[in-house]
Amino acid sequence: MGNLTATGVKAAKAAGRYGDGDGLYLVVSKSGARSWVVRCQKDGRRRDIGLGSAKKVSLALARERASQTRSQMEAGIDPVIQKRKAAGVPTFREAAAVVYDEQRKTWRNAKHNYQWMQSLEAYAFPAIGERSVSEIDGTAVRELLMSIWLTKHETAVRVRQRINTILDWAVAKGYRDAPLAMSIINKSLPKPAKGSKQHLAAMPYVDVPEFTGMLRRKSSIGALALRAVILTAVRSGEVRLATWGEIDFKAATWTIPAERMKAGREHIVPLSPAAVAVFEEAKGHRIAGSNFIFQGTKKGKPLSDMTLTKILRDQGLPFTVHGFRSSFRDWVGEETSFAGDVAEMALAHTIKDKTEAAYRRGSMLDKRRILMDNWANYCQGDKRQLIALVK
Repeated sequence: MGNLTATGVKAAKAAGRYGDGDGLYLVVSKSGARSWVVRCQKDGRRRDIGLGSAKKVSLALARERASQTRSQMEAGIDPVIQKRKAAGVPTFREAAAVVYDEQRKTWRNAKHNYQWMQSLEAYAFPAIGERSVSEIDGTAVRELLMSIWLTKHETAVRVRQRINTILDWAVAKGYRDAPLAMSIINKSLPKPAKGSKQHLAAMPYVDVPEFTGMLRRKSSIGALALRAVILTAVRSGEVRLATWGEIDFKAATWTIPAERMKAGREHIVPLSPAAVAVFEEAKGHRIAGSNFIFQGTKKGKPLSDMTLTKILRDQGLPFTVHGFRSSFRDWVGEETSFAGDVAEMALAHTIKDKTEAAYRRGSMLDKRRILMDNWANYCQGDKRQLIALVK
């Protein structure tokens, strides 16, 4: 028999805790609200677990629930987690979708609207997307932030803020006991170098297939040029100034002369079937008297860089055209087993001397062709690595 009685429970008015024994307490708040908690200890950690309102839960039922809770704890079962599972505690991805839907109604900025969920898709969901919001801890959040904290600091800051917003929502909904200890996480993260800036904004490679699909539905010369930029991973200026004489349709190559290359060296671009198709389609826009593949509005002038940028801006996207080179490089590093030198050669970056001879012999061109064919397949929405790697 416990220390409390049913009459005593009803009579308890003063704020405080009234013990019944075996860790069961009646808690009366300053507002007069009364509830039951049971205090348990496991692995040296003491916890108070709620058992319900005293208005709805009788003393006898509170004792029964307290006994069940203690038995669960002794068996290594967390009753709070079990209760949340039974109540349908959402995963982080599911919670993010709800929060996004609730909050986007107040947003007027299309850029922010897109970035909010896109940033989570790229950097948070792969790490914690399928975890219950009740189980996400500071360690998991810090690890995912660290992967981009120094290289994409501004993005990391926004991701941190959005994670915190979602988990605060989970606390308010009763899915978590407490908010994330963000102040502790912040102190543990290194300080970025003063004056450091985020690299040119690059579309996460996971979003590139959907974006290129949108471009394929457009028939403008600007959309074709942007597709060429993405599929070849060259600089936008090299695409805009491309001439018909540089394309060898039979060999499926594009030779960019040294004077147009940043490194001052001729660059041969292996063209995937998808890239060849883009240049074939561009023939339909060919203007007599102009040798530019991507002719601008003024006769004898190439397409302007702003034309490509405007396609992104019209879609409300914050990314740069140049950033697609980073998208390509991230995809190579994270999704394929191609050697770094092959990717660097595809980007026409300066490479180590030992690979120069291989480049001159053309063996690197063969490897780059396989790489670009795989990239094109990915951009077309086929995520399978269809072509074997050359060792």
